Amino acid sequence: PPHYSESQPRPVLYMHDGQMLFDSNTTWNSQEWKVDEIISSIEWDEDRLAPIVIGIWNNGIHRQSEYFPEKAFRRMTREDRNDFLQSSRSQGQKILSRKPYSDKYLKFLVHELKPYIDLEFATLSDRKHTYIAGSSYGGLISVYALCEYPEVFGGVIAMSTHWTGVMEHNLPVPTALIDYLDRRLPEGKNHKLYFDHGTEGLDSLYRPYQDMVDQLCIKRSYSEGQWTRRVFQGANHSERAWSQRFGQALLFLTRND
Repeated sequence: PPHYSESQPRPVLYMHDGQMLFDSNTTWNSQEWKVDEIISSIEWDEDRLAPIVIGIWNNGIHRQSEYFPEKAFRRMTREDRNDFLQSSRSQGQKILSRKPYSDKYLKFLVHELKPYIDLEFATLSDRKHTYIAGSSYGGLISVYALCEYPEVFGGVIAMSTHWTGVMEHNLPVPTALIDYLDRRLPEGKNHKLYFDHGTEGLDSLYRPYQDMVDQLCIKRSYSEGQWTRRVFQGANHSERAWSQRFGQALLFLTRND
């Protein structure tokens, strides 16, 4: 962040799809989140410090298998798991390259990456100041990280969370995800959740499932200052759309309530 100094520890924001965050000249679709520009444009102060951002690159064709919540996958019937594994994108490429292995990804993040970052940088390493963020499948793994490691992560940004798992309504997948969340979503006292989605393209699929997740947040006693869900009319499923609301998501996560 701007004005980083070893003498002033800062919060840390871990972000998935790291190769899509900073430079559209190097991304596959010539889009980016503009994370560096957005953080630099916010007026931070001593009461709300700009976070250190750690961009974790995704694993290419294995991205969805790395990000899909593994324990939710296991809750599906064998038939539904097999159908999910055979699901394809519009161009014929399978959505999952293999069975999900997100538990290993989170183990790397929590037990290897985070200790290294806390050692090498001036960080506020406690739960309250450790955030995780992503979009689409990156939203799924961010919420999963909170559920699996509630003592590590204090805040989540989940944009255009891909509750359907596939490119259409497919009830076994969101049912398994929401059933998992019903069992594992931590109480709202020590955590913050930011959810959003647009209304165009893939984002048009998400409203009914996000409604169910909202009910779980209410059930877990998340207050207005700890949880929000926002809908952006006309917004689609793209880095350009996510960049336009990243700033307000970050301000929600970092404000002191």
